[in-house]
Amino acid sequence: MSNKKLKVLLIVEQCNPDWASVPLVGYNFFQEINNLVDTTLVTHIRNKPALEKHPEYEKIIYIEEGKLTKQYYKIVEKLTANGRVNWPLYNTLSYPIYEEFNQQVYEKFKGKILNGDYDIVHAITPMMPRYPFKVVSVCQQTPFILGPVNGGIPFPPGFQETAKQEFAQFNFLRAVGRALIPGYVETYKKADKILAGSTYTFNMLKDLFAIPDQKIDLFYENGISEDFLNQTSIPIKDVSHINLLFVGRLVPYKCADIVIESIGKLDPVIQSKIRLSIVGDGSERDNLENRVKELDLGEIVSFAGWVNQQETLDYYRKADIFCFPSIREFGGAVV
Repeated sequence: MSNKKLKVLLIVEQCNPDWASVPLVGYNFFQEINNLVDTTLVTHIRNKPALEKHPEYEKIIYIEEGKLTKQYYKIVEKLTANGRVNWPLYNTLSYPIYEEFNQQVYEKFKGKILNGDYDIVHAITPMMPRYPFKVVSVCQQTPFILGPVNGGIPFPPGFQETAKQEFAQFNFLRAVGRALIPGYVETYKKADKILAGSTYTFNMLKDLFAIPDQKIDLFYENGISEDFLNQTSIPIKDVSHINLLFVGRLVPYKCADIVIESIGKLDPVIQSKIRLSIVGDGSERDNLENRVKELDLGEIVSFAGWVNQQETLDYYRKADIFCFPSIREFGGAVV
């Protein structure tokens, strides 16, 4: 039996150990896959400072960004991030920025892929099912894996106001993108294996592209690393109160306000026996802090702000009850 490692081209546009959410998930996948196979990582230049802290990764190709793209990104940010981020519009307007990356990856690697330099091409991020990967067109002899792909989940009934705060009225742009973006349908039709990060996305992709069962699998995007759990110091727990914990971005659909409002409705005797720590930051923080003042819960509710992932474990260990009333989760990384 040969001990030769598989050669894998890993396309992870968002791959950053210093950031949260998708860039961190992308990095974790890269890190674990790299332990098993001979990996060449191709990623965006914005991730270079963080990845250079890890000199053990030798085969990393960084895709540069043009001056016009940088200027365009500033315009997109200004149009979509005034207060709350209009994510549907942001993702749509950001497509030309991603397409520059997509095209450069194709140009740099099409020859090598056609030459059979890789045993597998695996595209991990962007995770949302909105963007194409042009290299799929040259993967006739090389298996192309896509995913875990996740997203597209609707808001549940009864939360129209929250959906409006999250600009859900712009979600029609997803269908427009599918119809207009070159190579989008081809990516899903030609992929040898698609990994779907949630049951909703799994069923959505199967229906949209008539994907046969053998070409798509349910593959949850989140896990817990051994490093995350192996901490030597165990914090001293405050047993004088019941300790509640919320962790997540402070945006409308995560619904930290529901926890605060619920505490505000409790009998004062019960209120005096609990403490809530809110770990995270985001556009709703000012509103949430003001509501805490209005309800006179300053002694009960505290805001920790943004805390890196490893440090959140201390908060989990100190907590008695985890409170996470989010109404729309793709992968539920916090859970």
